[in-house]
Formats: sequence, structure tokens, C-alpha cells
Amino acid sequence: MEGNAKNTGGWRTNKWVRAAIPALLLHCSIGTVYCWSIFSQEIADYIGFSKGATEWAFSFAIFFLGMSAAFLGNVVEKDIHKSSLIASICFAAGMAGTGFFIFYGGQHKGSALALIGIYICYGFIMGIGLGTGYLSPVKTLMLWFKDRKGLATGLAVAGFGAAKAIASPIMQSMLSNLGEGGIYKMFLILAVVYFLMMFVGHLLLKKPGDWHEPQSKDKSQGIMAVLKTKPLTNYIGIWLMFYINITCGLALISQEKMIVKCIGLASFAGIISTVSAVFNAGGRLGFSAWADTMKDRNTIYKLIFILSIAFTAIVLLTSGIKNGEGNTLLIILVLGLIFVVNAGYGGGFSNVPTLLSDHYGMGNISAIHGITLSAWAFAGLTGNQMATWIVNTFGSPVEIEHALADGTVEMLTVNPTGYQYVLYATIALYIIALIICLILVKPTDKAKA
Repeated sequence: MEGNAKNTGGWRTNKWVRAAIPALLLHCSIGTVYCWSIFSQEIADYIGFSKGATEWAFSFAIFFLGMSAAFLGNVVEKDIHKSSLIASICFAAGMAGTGFFIFYGGQHKGSALALIGIYICYGFIMGIGLGTGYLSPVKTLMLWFKDRKGLATGLAVAGFGAAKAIASPIMQSMLSNLGEGGIYKMFLILAVVYFLMMFVGHLLLKKPGDWHEPQSKDKSQGIMAVLKTKPLTNYIGIWLMFYINITCGLALISQEKMIVKCIGLASFAGIISTVSAVFNAGGRLGFSAWADTMKDRNTIYKLIFILSIAFTAIVLLTSGIKNGEGNTLLIILVLGLIFVVNAGYGGGFSNVPTLLSDHYGMGNISAIHGITLSAWAFAGLTGNQMATWIVNTFGSPVEIEHALADGTVEMLTVNPTGYQYVLYATIALYIIALIICLILVKPTDKAKA
């Protein structure tokens, strides 16, 4: 009996069981929000609306992710069990509700109720699950892995980034094999699967026994008071560079499939999308683990922006997107840009909580991290839309030939000039972010020592 008690106590105080595994269960579930592009056209066709109309569901999901993280950060701070349960219920309920309204839309083609229901379920309800689920394990991980905070948070956030690569083939297989109405059946099945995964994560998640939350309700311990312990421009700088990195990442990632077609790799678009998802996840883990070895974690953001500027500049100077087809070197440069931006996009996410904890301590980190994720909310509304507006405004659509596996040829409509202009916008923003990074975000006390 005594031996069993010791074994039980062992898993109950194991940082992998109490922090890392539940974080992966939560983040690998909610990260599937990025699988939207796989089934968005199927949803549009099934309910009788344009793809553009249904796309707003994804934008709303990202917006409410950031907003719920900002407004519910204090709930996460006080009780991770309550917040992780909210996340499990809202995410699964949002998926199930989306499935129901897709079914309803299939029975009533062109129904505004079906479209609004999808907006509410996938955008608002799932968005609350996304925000609380994203935040819930982060502080716990940093408390358990005090010496390798970046590695720990990177591991969980990498799960969010890798979720697309893991779930995409599963979803595509389900859509192919579930028959008529497979799109709504998939949502209903996955709602159950992800609820079970997240609920297990909720049950396992626990802060270390030696950590005691500050009990004082004194205003001097409030979020604004904590932020004012450093010049306020310091936090503004962190928020802005986080926002710009996400905006630029979304702008390029949203056009990634069409850029790949421009350089003659339409047949490999699926493979390249998976590889870029791996770079996204690798950037989340690699950049954050690397930051653990540095005196100032802000150095990682400098590296991300410098690499992004360099690769964007090279593709602009060589007109790689316009001239890439048939040119091996230019194809490599364009793919390099896609992979570097994906890695930097992911790395920006995994480094922000540890950067904030270095600057402002662990006492209010969930709430401060939550407010900072509002940058993600606004970037979700501006990144894709900025890129779409540029592509629709500049350049002219052209048709290119694409050879299919059966030997036939299909014509693809692309706008190489428009995609090049997207890069002009992102390089300007990356330069602004680098300047902010160098001037506004001051070194931490650790870096000064």
C-alpha cells in the first residue's frame, strides 16, 4: 500500500503529467481552428453561400480568441480548473453547434439563420474556448519548468501550431468517407473527440504545490500597476511588435497557396502547406527554447524580424514570385521566405509569455498575457484582409497552365504582381517592428546584469 501511495504521489507531482501533457491535449485540440481552409469551401457549398461569406466565421474565431483571452485573463489567473473547463465546454459546444447549423443550412439552402449560427458557434462560442484554452496551461508550464520556461511554453504552443498538420489528413479522410453530409458529421464527431481530449487535460492540469498565488487585492498589485513598474512604452512596444508579427504572418500565409501556384508548384501545394505547418510548430518550440539560453529574450524577436526582412527583400529584388516558375534558385528563395515567415510567426507566439514574465514577473502573467493576446484579435481582422485588398487592387489576374496527374491541363488564375505588393507591405511593417523592438522594448534586469 505504501509503495502504491508513493507511485500515486509521483504522477501527481510530475511536471510532465501535470503541465506538459495537459497543455498538449488542450493546445492540439484548439489549434485545429487553423484547419478552416480545408473545409471552408465545403461549408459554403453545402449551405448555399459564397466562400467569402463563410470566411468571416474564421475571422470572428480569431478575434474572439484574443478578446476572450484579454477579458478572461483574470479568471485564468485565479482558477485554471475553472478556465480549462470553460475552454473544454465552449470549444466542443462551438464545434457541435457549427455542425448543427451546417446541417440546418443543408436543409435550407441560403438560410441567413444557418450562416449567423455558424458565426456565433464557430466564431463566438468556439472563440471563448480558444482564448481560455490557449491561456490556461501557459503559466502552469512556466511554474513547473522554472529553468526552461521557453522550452515548456514552446512545447505547448507548438502543439497549437502542429495541430493543423496532424488534423488536416484526418479531416480530409473524414470528408471523403462520411458520405452525404460528411461536413456536418465531421464537426459532430470531432466535437466529442476534442471534448474528451480537453477534459482529460482539464483534469490533469495543476500548478505546483509550492506555488501560492498572491492574495492581496491591493491596487498596487493590479495589472496597470504591474505594467507601470516599467515605462509604459515598454509594454506598448511588446504589444505592437507582437501585433505586427502576426499581421505579416497572416498576410503571407493567407496567400501561400496562390504563391505556390505562381512558382509552378500547384501539384505540391498540400505537401508545402504541411511543411510550412511543421516550420510554424518548429519555430514555436525552437525559438522559445533558444531564448532560454539568452540574457534578453527580446533578442529572439530581433532575429525573427531581421530574418523576415532579409528573405522578403531577396524575393522582392529578384521578383521571385513573378519569375519563379522554372527557376530552381528562385523557387528555393520563395519557399525559404514562406518557411522563415511561418517559423517566425510561430516563434512570436511562444516567446511572448516568457518575455512578459521576464519583464513583469509571474504574479499577474496570465492576465497580462491575456491582454497582450488582444493583438492577435486585431491582427486576425487585419492581416488576411490587408493581403486580400492589396491583391485585388494591384496587378492583374493572369492564367497559367497546370499539368494534372492524368496528363490533362487546367488553367489557374493568379496575380503574381499582387502577391509581390503584399511583400512590400509586410517588409515595411517588419522594419517598423524591428525599430520598435530596438527602441521601445528595454532590456530586462537579467540582461543588464
